[in-house]
Amino acid sequence: MENKFILSAFTKFWKDETLAELAEIITGLGFNAVEFALREGYQAEPSTAEKSLPAAAKTLGERGVKITSVASSTDENIFAACALAGVPLIRIMFGSNVSKNYFEAESEMKRKIEGFLPFCEKYKVKVGVQQHCGPGINNSMEMYNLLKDYDADLVGGIWDAAHSALAGEAPEQALDIISGRLMLVNFKNAFFRRMNGPEAEEAVFEWHFTTARQGKCSWKRALTHLKKIGYEGVICLPVEYTDLPNTTRYAAEDCAYIKELIDEVYGEGHY
Repeated sequence: MENKFILSAFTKFWKDETLAELAEIITGLGFNAVEFALREGYQAEPSTAEKSLPAAAKTLGERGVKITSVASSTDENIFAACALAGVPLIRIMFGSNVSKNYFEAESEMKRKIEGFLPFCEKYKVKVGVQQHCGPGINNSMEMYNLLKDYDADLVGGIWDAAHSALAGEAPEQALDIISGRLMLVNFKNAFFRRMNGPEAEEAVFEWHFTTARQGKCSWKRALTHLKKIGYEGVICLPVEYTDLPNTTRYAAEDCAYIKELIDEVYGEGHY
């Protein structure tokens, strides 16, 4: 039986490997696809994307790895490169800063979306906006409000389990909010860690990205609700860990775990 789900891994961590080496790592970890970091200094770069991305897709594809999305900009040449390479989705994020009025920042984001929508139509490539804890598009409702007036076949939301949990969301409610516009789901995990002791004048916290079982988001609850809302798209593991030296080991463990959960929640044969 052919597996229904495509499992991708974000290639950000493996910047210096050749494409052949990258494919070997990705398949060895248990993935069958990637979200490719189409950024300066990686195996394919934005400045040469119309040649280098199709070449990368060919090299990886010959080794059993499909590029299901890229993390890059929304410049026209990136859309053209994705169309040539058969990549359906560009992932972006919108940040801001606390000195700027939120609604003014949101208006600026909408102008940027309206600027690239013609490229979506021209090249038949979608754009997914991911929420990110902090100033900017912080949670699922903000993501929904940003996107609700645009064609869901062109621009949609990417729900990130870790950032949703850091923003204090229950996965069920968060996924309900963005379900009608959901293009991709990211499964990673995190928690807040206090960085100073109780004797400090003011508490300081930071994010700690961790493995599937150790963070604030229950991957099982999230998958259970994804089944309820009928999601059967790509599942991406960004393989982001604060403990960088152990990234490859953690990625293998989390890939195995998500496969177990998919079969448990969706039924055997889904992965």
